[in-house]
Amino acid sequence: MFRPLRRKNQALSEEEAIEILRSCTSGVLAVAGDEDYPYAVPLSYVYEYGKLYFHCAAEGHKIDGINRNDKVSFCVIKADYVKQETFTTHYKSVIVFGKARILKEESEKRHALESLVKKYSPDFIPEGQIEIEHDLKIVCLVEIAIEHMTGKAAIELFEK
Repeated sequence: MFRPLRRKNQALSEEEAIEILRSCTSGVLAVAGDEDYPYAVPLSYVYEYGKLYFHCAAEGHKIDGINRNDKVSFCVIKADYVKQETFTTHYKSVIVFGKARILKEESEKRHALESLVKKYSPDFIPEGQIEIEHDLKIVCLVEIAIEHMTGKAAIELFEK
């Protein structure tokens, strides 16, 4: 169903890919857009136990795409260093394929928001809890259940 990584000698282990998902602060979500055009949008997210979570507006291009087709892709780039003299880029990246689901249950939404606060504002947990209580009923949260994941790095990073 999913294509294997073509350059297997550049593949990262699952553990390395997960560490990239945990440590990065933004990625690009791709959904089925209008008139069969893909729609890709950068966003902040959190990784937890084989799932990604993010919050967004309850309406718009992204949500329309998810409602039209729950199959999505998500890409994160950790390293991106251009080596001018060798005409190459040293990079590390992860691509995820999965199914997106808009969270409805208050307990699921609370958990996702708490995870986002822990990742992005660990020094402000009490204030984050107040914000969660204030926004819980109106915020839209999306879960991506990861079905396939590949991590890849520039071959030069393996040769060192």
